[in-house]
Amino acid sequence: MDINAILDQVKQYPTSYVTVTGGEPLAQPACIDLMTKLADQGYQVSLETSGALDVSNVDPRVVKVMDLKTPSSGELSKNLYKNIAHLSANDQVKFVIGNDEDYQWSKEILTEYALADRCQVLFSPVMGQQNPTELAEKILADYLPVRFQIQLHKLLWDDAQGK
Repeated sequence: MDINAILDQVKQYPTSYVTVTGGEPLAQPACIDLMTKLADQGYQVSLETSGALDVSNVDPRVVKVMDLKTPSSGELSKNLYKNIAHLSANDQVKFVIGNDEDYQWSKEILTEYALADRCQVLFSPVMGQQNPTELAEKILADYLPVRFQIQLHKLLWDDAQGK
């Protein structure tokens, strides 16, 4: 589907918000142009990205929701830390936490990169692995400047594959 077809499809819905997600959107060559054109048409656009690909060319009107992969994900080496320099106060960094090692690592990265001074920071438990209540209690006990977030897609749709 080309960009114009996607724009026509989006116009069918009575919304002013569009989230570009699914796998890694930035792996699609036309993704940057699509987000810019959506913003040009007045949509509030957000990008859900793994943080493994360069975000420097993303239109500044687009809200970036960027993962930083934790140790238990097995994808720690994919984090592209230079992306942090391209985050603004409207953007978000998300840590999906599976165990105490992930939590401690996330706290270190939060401090090392002064993330809470740069953007919003989200801590989410890995469903079925990290007890959400325990994670929330750790965040509160450590007075972390983060938002607690449950991965709603996993709760609402039982982690079903997208169509």
